[in-house]
Amino acid sequence: MTCLKKEKEIELSLYNDVGTLASYNKYIEATKGDISVIYMDNAATTMHKPKAVIDAVVAAMSSMGNAGRGANEASLSASRIIYDTRERLAKLFGAENPKQIVFTMNSTESLNIAIKGLIEPGDHVITTMLEHNSVLRPLYEMEERGAKLTIIKADKQGNFSLEDMEAAITPKTKAIVCTNGSNLTGNYVDVAAVGEMAHRHGVLLIVDASQTAGVFPIDVQKMNIDVLCFTGHKGLLAPQGTGGLYVREGLTVQPLLSGGSGVQTYNKKHPVEMPTALEAGTLNGHGIAGMNAALAYLEETGIDTIREREQELMWKFYEGVKDIPNVTVYGDFSTKNRCAIVALNIGDYDSAEVSDELLTEYGISTRPGGHCAPLAHEALGNVEQGAVRFSFSHYNTDEEIETAIRAIEELAQDEE
Repeated sequence: MTCLKKEKEIELSLYNDVGTLASYNKYIEATKGDISVIYMDNAATTMHKPKAVIDAVVAAMSSMGNAGRGANEASLSASRIIYDTRERLAKLFGAENPKQIVFTMNSTESLNIAIKGLIEPGDHVITTMLEHNSVLRPLYEMEERGAKLTIIKADKQGNFSLEDMEAAITPKTKAIVCTNGSNLTGNYVDVAAVGEMAHRHGVLLIVDASQTAGVFPIDVQKMNIDVLCFTGHKGLLAPQGTGGLYVREGLTVQPLLSGGSGVQTYNKKHPVEMPTALEAGTLNGHGIAGMNAALAYLEETGIDTIREREQELMWKFYEGVKDIPNVTVYGDFSTKNRCAIVALNIGDYDSAEVSDELLTEYGISTRPGGHCAPLAHEALGNVEQGAVRFSFSHYNTDEEIETAIRAIEELAQDEE
């Protein structure tokens, strides 16, 4: 086994948030195109998809026309698949009407639509240190345009206080924007409690469900969620380039884009009826067909079954590494109800070094670096080091978990 090399200075480069160019080259050399490596980077994207998802995309590529752009069978077939997918998503999230489901490319687009379409100069917005840059950067933009932003601090376990959040509400507070699950620590955020509080104060709740959609039960009406933003390529097991948002009936979100809609062609303004109001241009019909198949798989398998299996694997890994000397594990593991994520570091090694070694010596794919969650790293105290994130899928096996535990044991011994 190649020993880890401790470096005092890590060169900053284009690749410093996910590793280095050398890391990428090592990956190519180690795998030689073999995707049978032990994949533990599911919080970034679920690489292993149900076969039905792949088959659905292939079939759509050879048969699907442009939904809403014609009366031919190819166009009508696309329209039927897209509408059926809206219905499945509405059922999954407890939406009152399928027309309140809007398709986007990913959570980033959904969050930009929600934040920029609801927040105006003079509005006050509350968020937390746990957020992904897909939340933070649009909020910083709105702050530059005249909105006021309050960021609720998180402790060293990556938790924030609901009492602190409620104390931050003012008469000018327009919305609370928060994650349902941290992509760094895996901590689950009780958005139902946040929703009850927001509803009581007449404040909108915008939820980033990137890490929880398709894994944890979400009922937008019961949880008082006004806007739910989600992506397809993670827990929903759908293709990349798919995602969406739910918008509560009666709430108007100003569109981020305007253009072709397939209806009201001679109107100078973009249609205001949902979901067309927030869907300008041709949708990713091929990807949505894959999402439709993924949702059918989730319905048949059961998200509770999937979540319980992922948590079982996560807890097995956590119990195997938490007491290894020189290993630091981040996050709150005092409750079972958490995302299947374990982030750790070994001694003072840079996280990219550890991730490289896991890949080249053990064939384990992980994610090092900053995870697009800068404030969360501030709370945890590992801004410069980053963290090595293991994130599990129900497609992982017990044998793979045992291999990963053994790898951390051996690498930690090298640090001594």
